[in-house]
Amino acid sequence: MNAPFNQQTALITGASRGIGAAIAERFARLGMNVIIHYLNSHEAANDVARRCLSFGANAMTVAADLRSGEQIERMKEKLHNHGFVPNILVNNAGISHYGLLSDLSEAEWDQVMNVNLKSAFLCCKAFMPAMVAARYGRIINVSSVWGISGASCEVAYSAAKGGMNAFTKALAKELAPSGVTVNAVAPGAVETDMMASFNTEELAALQEEIPAGRLAQPDEIASLVYFLALPESGYINGQVISPNGGWIT
Repeated sequence: MNAPFNQQTALITGASRGIGAAIAERFARLGMNVIIHYLNSHEAANDVARRCLSFGANAMTVAADLRSGEQIERMKEKLHNHGFVPNILVNNAGISHYGLLSDLSEAEWDQVMNVNLKSAFLCCKAFMPAMVAARYGRIINVSSVWGISGASCEVAYSAAKGGMNAFTKALAKELAPSGVTVNAVAPGAVETDMMASFNTEELAALQEEIPAGRLAQPDEIASLVYFLALPESGYINGQVISPNGGWIT
């Protein structure tokens, strides 16, 4: 490891709200360098950065369309110019899509795949060389329980997250000799904006299906990401871990 854990740099994509924001703040509590990526939510990202700064962390926001390798390279260059080289990459950016496959357009399919899966490929390609050179790094992909079990009316999202799980396992084998671990966290139902389309009755029915009897909080997912990022977690590699309250086993 080329720096003490509390002096490392974590880049979290899609960190302007929800799970991404909780992950950024979890790292910030140690005073780490925290890079908060966003696409359009400038003010929300700034709010997350202010909270991170209040913990004594160095926090920086950066905008990029992660569907574009060119924009990711510009983001990487901007970070380098500010003296930041991520030791920890959290591929959290994602979107969902609900609807029948027969109603899904090719453009909608591509959008879900590009935001959820292609972005992880492009970010890993951009930031893993420095980790390999340092012979240390942590890549953590935020997947979904639907990538494990599949979900009716969420075929594109399930396929993208299933692809992320396979991507995680394969890349972990590729990078393990270089001291870089790659793992995925596949949450169940989490109380975030992605659940906004559920009405009160639907949420109640969903919670009845979950043995824990409730949705997860973003902080609970962030704690698992934090654990996987620790130096002591170096023998955990290529795993897809699903915190879901016992819902899917």
